[in-house]
Amino acid sequence: MLDKIFELDFAYLATFTTRHDRAWGFLFLNESQPVYYDANHAHISKPVADPEQVVAEVISFYQAKNIIPRFYVYSPDEQPALLSEFKSKGFGYEELPSPVQLWDQKVMNLERNDAISIEEVTEANYQEALEIECSIKEIGGREVREKALKEEFEHPAYQHFLLRYNGVACCTACIFSHGRQARMESVATLEEYRGKGLIGYIIQHIQQQVYKQGFENLWVFPINERVEKVYIRYGFETVMTLTTGHAFLGGKSITEIQNS
Repeated sequence: MLDKIFELDFAYLATFTTRHDRAWGFLFLNESQPVYYDANHAHISKPVADPEQVVAEVISFYQAKNIIPRFYVYSPDEQPALLSEFKSKGFGYEELPSPVQLWDQKVMNLERNDAISIEEVTEANYQEALEIECSIKEIGGREVREKALKEEFEHPAYQHFLLRYNGVACCTACIFSHGRQARMESVATLEEYRGKGLIGYIIQHIQQQVYKQGFENLWVFPINERVEKVYIRYGFETVMTLTTGHAFLGGKSITEIQNS
């Protein structure tokens, strides 16, 4: 299952960043999005034989491009020498639970609400969808989403949807697909419209689309445990929780961004 998860994740990353393979893992780079963490980081999922050399290589690679060096490390408890090297080089460090959730294949049956309508994002409503996503700091805010949404909108692997409540655009979500696997991304609701259960209706719409289009699975990777609990209410089961170490040589931690 972990191999399938990483395959889907790498396919997702490939739509907005370039992967550079190394013997110890991967470097991801998108120089047009220097502050987008997911687009610019070293990925390590297996024990590193020479932490000093790897850390030096990553620092050199990103600093040469004026990008803050950072690492995503999976199962960091298996990498004590690497974590020690981070500390000696002055990296900030945090560990984050990374839940992986899988839809139970049952489309929710929500009560009809005539105040709600859902449509696909097109050129006509693109700016409305953009303003919703740019308002959400947890997914990067305007600095990240303005460029990222444009790249996604133009990529055939994405389907973006917009929910209106009494005619007002207030919620978005999208499907990213790879083969027969689908992933729900960019679920966002304007702050003043939260607490009305709108997220359930856009998730229901995503589920209906995944079912109609014949995907084998629908995955979601919630950004924190609070969001994980919300998705559980809508038919997603947590199949595993990875621990991700995030080491960064400047800027904000992911925890700071999510709590800002």
